[in-house]
Amino acid sequence: MEKTLMTAHSIAVLGTASDVGKSIVVTALCRIFRDAGIDVAPYKAQNMSNNSGVTPDGMEIGRAQVVQAEAARVAPTADMNPVLLKPNTDTCAQVVLQGKVSSTESAKGYFKDTSKWAAAAFESLHRLMAKHELLVIEGAGSCAEMNLYKRDFVNFRTAREAGASVILVADIDRGGVFAQVVGTLSIIPPEDRALVKGVIINRFRGDIDLFREGVEMLEAMSGVPVLGVIPYFRGFTIDAEDAVPLQAKVDPGGGPAEGKVGVAAIYFPHISNFTDLSPLEEDPSVDLHYLHRPRSLEGYRMLVLPGSKNVRGDLEWLRSMGWEEEISAFRRSGGMIFGICGGFQMLGRSIADPHGLEGEPGTSEALGVLEVSTVLDKEKYLSNSLGRLHGADVAASGYEIHMGRTAVEGSCRPFLQVTERNGLPSEDTDGVVSEDGRVMGTYFHGIFDEPSLRHHFLEEADSSYTPPGEEISRRLESDRSYDMLARHFSDNLDLDRLFALAGRLSPKERV
Repeated sequence: MEKTLMTAHSIAVLGTASDVGKSIVVTALCRIFRDAGIDVAPYKAQNMSNNSGVTPDGMEIGRAQVVQAEAARVAPTADMNPVLLKPNTDTCAQVVLQGKVSSTESAKGYFKDTSKWAAAAFESLHRLMAKHELLVIEGAGSCAEMNLYKRDFVNFRTAREAGASVILVADIDRGGVFAQVVGTLSIIPPEDRALVKGVIINRFRGDIDLFREGVEMLEAMSGVPVLGVIPYFRGFTIDAEDAVPLQAKVDPGGGPAEGKVGVAAIYFPHISNFTDLSPLEEDPSVDLHYLHRPRSLEGYRMLVLPGSKNVRGDLEWLRSMGWEEEISAFRRSGGMIFGICGGFQMLGRSIADPHGLEGEPGTSEALGVLEVSTVLDKEKYLSNSLGRLHGADVAASGYEIHMGRTAVEGSCRPFLQVTERNGLPSEDTDGVVSEDGRVMGTYFHGIFDEPSLRHHFLEEADSSYTPPGEEISRRLESDRSYDMLARHFSDNLDLDRLFALAGRLSPKERV
C-alpha cells in the first residue's frame, strides 16, 4: 500500500527491556486520547504470546491488542496485530498472519528472512493509518537488541515506517533506570536516537518527590525529556499480555486460605489463555493457586486444567511430573474438575495430531476422565460465542480458538447449549459434563467471565461459597479499569508534551 495513504499521526511506545510495561502504557494512552475525542487505535507489528483473542470478524490476534482496542473504544481487527507468534515448543511457534494460521516455524527459520512478515505487518500498518487519526504503536522486548537489529521490524523500523515519535519506557522497579535509558540511547543508531522524543519511568514506589533530582539528572544525561514518572498502581487490574501475573500465587507453601474456596490450576509449561482464570483470581471468596509441582489437592474444591499450546507435550509433562495420580485422587474424593480447551482435550480418552501441528505426528492416550476423543485439524476454529448451561437458565459467553475436533464417545451430556457464534444464531452444543456432574470440559475461553455461571459452579464446588455483592459484568469492570488507568497516567504525565507528540492540543490547552 502506498505511503501516501497515511493520514494518522503515530506514537511508538518502545521499551528498554521486556516486561517494562509497554502494553499497559499503550492501553492507558489509548483511553486518554479517546477520552479527548481522538479516533485512536493500537498497533503491534509482531506479538509473541499464547494469550490470544478473537476479533468480531473471526480473526485471531494477541490478547493485549484486544484489551488496547477496548480501551480505545474501537473494534479489534487483525491489522492491529498482523503477526502473532504462538510458541508450542522451546524452539518452534505457530505463525498467525493477519488473523489466520500461516505456518509453524522454527526460530531459526523465522528469523532467517523476516521480509515476508514485515511486508504483511506494514501493509496492515498503512491500512490502520488510513482509517484512524492516531495510532499508538507498541514495540516488542528491548528496542536495542543489537544482534537482532537488522532483522527487527517491530521497534524502530516500524516507527520509521509510520513516521512516529518514539516514547521510551523504562521500569524503575527492577532498578538501573539510568543505565536502562542512557544505555539504550547510546547504542542505537543516531537516526533512531533522533526519533526518541520522551521517556516514561514506570512502576515507581515510594515518595515521588525524592526522585525529582533523578528526573533532572536523567534528562541532562540523555538529552530527552521525561514525560512522567508513573507510580506503581493498585486497586484495579488489566489483563496481562503473555505471562501469568507476577502477583499470582504459584506453588505456595500452604494450602488454600481458611474461609475461601480453594481452586487449583495446573501451570502447564505451554499454558495458554491464562486470563480465563482472572475472574477466579479477583473473586474475594476464592483462593486461586497455580500449581506447577505436584502436591496433594486436599483442601481444594475445584481443579482447573487450562488451555495449552502443546497439548500432547503438556500431557506428557503432566504424567512425568506425577500429576495424573493426584488428579485421580481428587476425582475419587468428589472434587470438581474443569477443563478448558487443551485441558478439556487432556481429560478425554485420546488426542491425535496426525499432521504434526504441535510436535511429532502421533496419538496420545489422555487421562480418560471424560468419554471423548480429539483429533487436531489443520483448520483453526475461531469464534466469539454465546450460550447457556445445558438444561439450566445460566448464561455463558466466551471465545473459541482451537484446532481440535472433539467427538463424544460415551454417556456424557453437553456442557453448553450454544445460541450464537460470530453474531449468527446457532443450535450447536459445546463441551461435555460427566454423568455425576463433577467434571466439565469446554472450548469456551473466558467461561468464568459471566458472574452467574462462575457463582453457579463455585457454589456447586463448595456450598459455603459467598458470591461478592453487586458484582458487575467483567466487560464493565474492564472498562472501569481502563478509566482508572487513564486517570492514573494523566495525573502523572506531562499531557501538554504528550498531546504535542500526537499533533494535538491537550484538553487543558483547548480550554
